[in-house]
Amino acid sequence: MFTNILITTDGSELAKKAVQQGLTVAKGMKAKATVVRATPAPRTYVAEGVILTPSVEVHEQVARVVADQFAGITQEAEAAGIACETVHVESDLPWQAILDTAKDRRCDLIVMASHGRTGFSAAFLGSEVQKVLAQSTVPVLVCR
Repeated sequence: MFTNILITTDGSELAKKAVQQGLTVAKGMKAKATVVRATPAPRTYVAEGVILTPSVEVHEQVARVVADQFAGITQEAEAAGIACETVHVESDLPWQAILDTAKDRRCDLIVMASHGRTGFSAAFLGSEVQKVLAQSTVPVLVCR
C-alpha cells in the first residue's frame, strides 16, 4: 500500500519511538523509509549595537549531531532490511519542511510524534503535527 514512508524526527525520546514505529510500518509494507530532520538555521543577532553572527563551528556542530542521529537510524533500518534515506533541512518552519520533503521525495505516508499538548501550551508552543495534519495531502500517522 505504501512505498515510501516519511519519518520525522527531532532527536527527542518521543521522536525515537515514532522512528521505530515508522520503520516497523515500512518493514511490514516492504516500503522505503525517508527520515527527515528540520533544524532552524543559526541566526545573526544584534544586541546593544553588537552583531553576533554564528560561527562556522555552530553549523558544523548541528550537522554532526544530526549525522550521528541519522547514523543510528540508518543502522536500525539496515538491520531490519529497510532501504533508508536521510534528509536534513534547515528551516524555521519544520511543518513546511516536512511537507516539502514528502512532496519532493514522493512519500505516501508521514509518520511523526506528538507530545499531545493541549490548551495554553499547545497555543503558545504551536503544534507541528497540527500544521502537518491540516496541510498534508498524504496520510499522517501520529505516534505518542
